[in-house]
Amino acid sequence: MLEQLLEQQFDEMVAIRRHLHMYPELSFYEVQTPAYIANYHRKLGLDVREHVGGRGVVATLRGSKPGKTVAIRADFDALPIQEETDVPYKSKHDGVMHACGHDGHTAIALGLAAALVQLKDELCGNVVFIHQFAEEIAPGGAKPMIEDGCLDGVDVIYGTHLWAPMPLGQIQVREGAIMAAADAVYIDIQGRGGHGAEPHATVDAVLTGSQFVTAAQSIVSRKVDPLKPAVYSIGHFEAINSFNVIADRVHLKGTVRTFDADVRDIMEREIEATLKAVCDAAGATYVYRYERGYPAVINDANETAFIANIAKKYADVHVTSPMMIGEDFAYYMQHVPGTFFFTGAKSPEADVVYPHHHARFNFDERAMLIAAKTLGDATLTYLHVSREKGDA
Repeated sequence: MLEQLLEQQFDEMVAIRRHLHMYPELSFYEVQTPAYIANYHRKLGLDVREHVGGRGVVATLRGSKPGKTVAIRADFDALPIQEETDVPYKSKHDGVMHACGHDGHTAIALGLAAALVQLKDELCGNVVFIHQFAEEIAPGGAKPMIEDGCLDGVDVIYGTHLWAPMPLGQIQVREGAIMAAADAVYIDIQGRGGHGAEPHATVDAVLTGSQFVTAAQSIVSRKVDPLKPAVYSIGHFEAINSFNVIADRVHLKGTVRTFDADVRDIMEREIEATLKAVCDAAGATYVYRYERGYPAVINDANETAFIANIAKKYADVHVTSPMMIGEDFAYYMQHVPGTFFFTGAKSPEADVVYPHHHARFNFDERAMLIAAKTLGDATLTYLHVSREKGDA
């Protein structure tokens, strides 16, 4: 029954996704999007809380029979990217774009709510729809929403990410660590500037910074257990000067990705140790700031196996390798068991597939129906099995 209801709901899911795509809002600046979400759920008759943890929305569907509570999480923030697609639902906000699929995630949750509300009389338990703001920028929206009670009474949580590089009709799961902890590094190196023709009278901050960038690459290969993954990348190196001026200061920004807590500690410590050694040798000084972002996403083994079994009805299920990208869904699973999986959204007709966070990013909207069926079936099965076991 749910499958048919979702198929009937699909056109509306597409319309919702395209509306949200046209009116994207940046992390921590979402106003119209949460209002739209809250209004949609109210029309369905759900209990709605707004401004949860800041800009979040929590809607609760209460079944007619007692039972456990399943949470479905969907994020809704966009990215500071100028869209370069030619779709008719292209972003109307300059410099802002849904380039990661969060518009689709929201449409999935709303479409699923619209279908499940029609099964309310048969529902054994409750379904909580957690619509989260600010996934894209740490500290993110998950922590403040949890602190504001979005998980109160929740027994299990499920979430998915539409994944454009993965073929439509495929779902990828993994028990344990599936996504990495994502940290940020900020470094200022202070030298002594001067004339480009007299380098001997300076402490070249550009040269010092370059030596540090090169030296730090050996941290992963020489300080970290080779069986434990780690990534360290400098993405920003800034020294603005005339062509004939030796810079007195450079600013660097980078990211660290890990799965193990001990490796995370090693990276934080060894980056500064390398920085200090290089700066001491050059006669420069430094300011070092290591900001811990989202922890690793650790999927519950039982819930992952459960979702994988459900997903086989709607897609080819594969076990994915761990990914070095980050997600604050990790915080939810520090409080309740759950699992996060990837739903393939690469169109078989697409000649070129642009990656997430790209100005030409898009996804096959049929993936939303696969995700909604998987999440919906898992929700009903969990609640009814729990009821039969007498766990309510």
